[in-house]
Amino acid sequence: MGSHARPNRIHRTGVRIAMVALVGAALPITAGGLAEAATPGATHSADDNGQQGAGAAAPAGQNRSAQDAKDQAGPQITADHAFLLDARDGSQEREMWAGAKADESVPMASTTKIMSALVVLKHPEWLERQITVKQEYRDYVQQAGGSTADLQTGDKLTVRQMLNAMLIPSGDDAAMALADSFGTGDTQEARIADFVDQMNAEAQQLGLTGTHFDTFDGISHGNNHSTARDLAKLGQRAMLQPVFADVVNKTQYKTEAPAANGHTRYYTWNTTNELLGSYDGALGVKTGSGPEDGYCVVFAAKRDNRTLVGVVLGDTTDKARFDDAAKVLDWGFAH
Repeated sequence: MGSHARPNRIHRTGVRIAMVALVGAALPITAGGLAEAATPGATHSADDNGQQGAGAAAPAGQNRSAQDAKDQAGPQITADHAFLLDARDGSQEREMWAGAKADESVPMASTTKIMSALVVLKHPEWLERQITVKQEYRDYVQQAGGSTADLQTGDKLTVRQMLNAMLIPSGDDAAMALADSFGTGDTQEARIADFVDQMNAEAQQLGLTGTHFDTFDGISHGNNHSTARDLAKLGQRAMLQPVFADVVNKTQYKTEAPAANGHTRYYTWNTTNELLGSYDGALGVKTGSGPEDGYCVVFAAKRDNRTLVGVVLGDTTDKARFDDAAKVLDWGFAH
């Protein structure tokens, strides 16, 4: 990948505007811990005949055939572009279920940022380096109509903070800052192009044959697409990175950064992933949405030492994607 420019140098999902406050005195930075999924998921009970004895139960073979047919049908969801894998011990994976169009390449919106994070995390030694927010990052978000972490021009945030800003509120400004910092070139355009090349090289190395990136944040130039199967594999690989797994597990992140005028800026970012805090065992991962992309989510959850990773792409509404994700996970944990 060659040498990288010094860190000093972003786009769609559900838009959550971050809150910022400029204060004169600094407070110590505290690292956010893992967020816990607070609300248990729905429980399911089988029909109970309520009787024992002759004639009360259907023949065992008949019950088994009906159950087998139901199992083979998979979860009943709205989206055709869906996939579920069992991550096993984390390093291995097993396909559990594939939707009708699990291998069709389609736009993936801000789930793109999963790969952006993986490229950045290939250089963990840079996590505490500071990146200065440029006005160009704010202008880009405004012009593109992208989601934002509301980074303020001149503020200095570390790479770790930028990862939180990119993955939690899905800040396109933060994604641009990272691409500009981790790409190589004499101009901003060249550095960002190099960063996207790194994303495609990583996809090729991971065997994601249905995936191609033309952007760092999901706002496509016409050739940014993936499959549900590929994104599940990508999500599983990303969750092996402790820093990534920690970030995407948070429902909220509060931090502070040196502001341009010497004071301290306080940021609060809220997750776009509604599974966190509502689905028992939810771990993350990343949402995305757009006019051509529909509503997307890469998701993961853990119960009883089993970790499942799934994907829903091109769903009809914001609510539908999370409902479908929960149904896919329910089905997976039941099998």
